[in-house]
Amino acid sequence: MIIKLIARNVFRHKLRAILTILGVAIAVSSFGFIRTVITAWYIGVEASSSNRIVTRNAISIGFPLPLAYKNKLESTPDVLEVTYANWFGGIYKDPGNFFAQFAIDPVSYFNVYPEYEVRPEQMQAFLKDRSGAIVGQKLAERYGWKVGDIVPLTGTIYEGDWDFTIRGLYKGAKKSADETIFFFHWKYLDERVAEIFPDFTGNVGFYIATIDNPDNAALVCQGIDERFKNSANETLTETESAFQLSFVTMSSAIISSLEIVSFVIIAIIMLVLANTMVMSARERTSEYAVIKTLGFQPGFIYAMIVGESLLLSSLGALLGLLITFPIVNGFADAVGSFFPSFDISTMTLIAAVIATLVVGALSGIMPAIRAAHLNIIDGLRQLS
Repeated sequence: MIIKLIARNVFRHKLRAILTILGVAIAVSSFGFIRTVITAWYIGVEASSSNRIVTRNAISIGFPLPLAYKNKLESTPDVLEVTYANWFGGIYKDPGNFFAQFAIDPVSYFNVYPEYEVRPEQMQAFLKDRSGAIVGQKLAERYGWKVGDIVPLTGTIYEGDWDFTIRGLYKGAKKSADETIFFFHWKYLDERVAEIFPDFTGNVGFYIATIDNPDNAALVCQGIDERFKNSANETLTETESAFQLSFVTMSSAIISSLEIVSFVIIAIIMLVLANTMVMSARERTSEYAVIKTLGFQPGFIYAMIVGESLLLSSLGALLGLLITFPIVNGFADAVGSFFPSFDISTMTLIAAVIATLVVGALSGIMPAIRAAHLNIIDGLRQLS
């Protein structure tokens, strides 16, 4: 009985109910989208492995380290394997076509990052071609590349025209794995650097190492930095998650602003619902007096009003989430490879639903309290 009554009361004023549901839906959609952006910003941190550490120049990642450090890192206790990479920063046709490009040691790099899966025959072709490249599946799909295509890049850090032949595509073993990176041979880069800037040859951007026990990561990092202390190129070694987090903190102001906006949206949902419920309860004051006269307890009125608010919020949340998916997918296509992964997480969906239901319940409490404690005589006066 009460469920039918709640449903009828919600749509007694159809226009107001529809506008309220739309208002909640827009707010929920905005909340889901913003939380997805925040999640995407931290995806690199979440995808980090607990048994990987990163060593870079203590001054800045913009300063290189000698290739000779590799042997010393490999001889460090608890270190299993070491690889290295250089950020390239080339332009593909247009500066707006941004994607990560790294010059790597091909064998050791894919050993350290087993989540990047390459077909064996493609890996062999890549190893044999000094100017070959391995490209992420999502990046290849974005530009329509396939194995055998030649990709021209214009160097910014390393000037000149660079042509690479795609020898393979990699896929992520995990959903969080970044499939938007362009990998090529470090030796190819170093050979070109030797021709243009001979004094800068034999340097790498940073090292990545796997360690035997993640619990010893802090001690291993400290030991590595102590080893290169007072050298010409001192190091800063940290866990991979801390290394990734250092890039996220560069945009901390933006992320903090988004966090604030997401909570403001929750407040907007509450205001929209609360306004609707207050108006609805005020219009039905005499009806609540009649209900109390017929012997219904205050709990019935509480359930009826809070139920209306929850139904409105639930319908708005459902519509909002349905809207969010195409918005997120459209944005993911638009931003290309700026975010390695841009998907609505399960936690975002749960947070949106819980927040909306909590707000729905809270929005109905005050009108319910007033109606439940309404003086019957005062309420019946509105019938005359």
